[in-house]
Amino acid sequence: MRYLIVLLLSCLATLAAERPNIIFILTDDQGYGDLSAHGNPILKTPNINKLRGESARFVDFQVSPTCSPTRSALLTGRHEFKNGITHTILERERMSLASVTLPQQLQKAGYRTGIFGKWHLGDEAEYQPNMRGFDEVYIHGAGGIGQHYPGSCGDVPGNSYYGPTLLHNGKFVKTEGYCTDEFFKQATTWIEGEVTAKRPFYAYIATNAPHGPYHAKPEDAAIYQGKDLGKDTENFFGMIHNIDLNVGKLLAKVEAMGIAKDTLIVLMNDNGGTAGVKVFNAGMHSGKGTPYMGGIRAMSFWRLPGQFQPQDIKALAAHIDYAPTILELTGTPASQAMKAQMEGRSLVPLLTAKVASEIAWPDRLLFTHVGRWGNMVKGVDPETGKFAGTSVRTARWHLVSAGASGGGKGKANAKAKKSAADAEGNSSGPKWELFDLSADYGETTDVAAAHPDVVADLIAKHDAWWKECRPLMVNENVQGPAENPFKVMYREQTGK
Repeated sequence: MRYLIVLLLSCLATLAAERPNIIFILTDDQGYGDLSAHGNPILKTPNINKLRGESARFVDFQVSPTCSPTRSALLTGRHEFKNGITHTILERERMSLASVTLPQQLQKAGYRTGIFGKWHLGDEAEYQPNMRGFDEVYIHGAGGIGQHYPGSCGDVPGNSYYGPTLLHNGKFVKTEGYCTDEFFKQATTWIEGEVTAKRPFYAYIATNAPHGPYHAKPEDAAIYQGKDLGKDTENFFGMIHNIDLNVGKLLAKVEAMGIAKDTLIVLMNDNGGTAGVKVFNAGMHSGKGTPYMGGIRAMSFWRLPGQFQPQDIKALAAHIDYAPTILELTGTPASQAMKAQMEGRSLVPLLTAKVASEIAWPDRLLFTHVGRWGNMVKGVDPETGKFAGTSVRTARWHLVSAGASGGGKGKANAKAKKSAADAEGNSSGPKWELFDLSADYGETTDVAAAHPDVVADLIAKHDAWWKECRPLMVNENVQGPAENPFKVMYREQTGK
């Protein structure tokens, strides 16, 4: 009898490990260098550092240069252009309705799914997260709290980081606290309910912070005053301090609920750094909105106690790998449509290895493109921006054509000085730079002239990839609504 009991407990433990709960934390505009564990000399992040120390850590993890693109790649396992996303506004932030999402698959497998914070993949009803696989929805509109753009992308009028009005399962609610606190608080309450109900869950906590405008809680910003940082960076670091506090509270709650060994916690940032780059950028070149490593490298921490060995993983990985990895970890079948669209690889062999460096990891091609051709103008031919802000990566090589979107060396988050059409129309054509990342991860030396064969091969790969993407850029010339949907819905519910 004792043997049978032990066997039963062992089987139950194995089942729990095969179907872990998932908590996915995605910060907005926090760069790889905005973490004290990565060497930042001013910013202090003890709780994220603790999570990092207990995690399998990808040190060469690639995302997209801006917000919506990365989010769509994480949810679908394929490049954002193939999801119809080539911008963050002007209807070009809407994830194609033909794209199948990770939470839709998890729902079918019995998981409860919730999103808390930033969605930024379409504000119109059919694009909302409740239609894309989420049971619980607690979000703001647009790409940031209080943002408004012509067409479909906008938030509640006059919304603020303090006491924001948020959309909770179709109804607007006025909160009282700071936005990040509210997102974590609601997520924690929801998680507690799912634990009580003994249902596996997927909680997606996507903070609006530390995205600009930089408004930290006064007590958080005060920590970084008097350090000659400037007001924006003081607030930026204060916003990250607040995220760090919330991560600490969440980790403690997971322990208190007794679910730590059954819960995978993943933390990432969505693109390169912004207001913190001038302080520390981990030796990288440039920042958000560029195709250089400073614009596309992200932290990627995966903690599953007893299953994942805390270690640095040097294999080249990317946002498109997230969905196939979660599907394998949870034993969730992918629909035929999901299988057909996924371009990423499962990271499970690396995550579960005792020594990740001993795992064979074939080289691969990863493509980056800033998009945004035409900037604020609709109807611009994508071909005019083909070579503006684009790059091709292998484990060793990084081929970059900064063009209008790149902003020039040494400038983080720089704005284009001339249109993509002008850049492409230049008689000299695109200026390709080649960096040997095995020796020069900081991208200080262009070695294109010394390796013309590598340049030619990667350009050909880029052209083939671009041709694959073009038919799937479905949002380029669509007509958006006359008024943003959040504003209309808010007015209908409140009369304001």
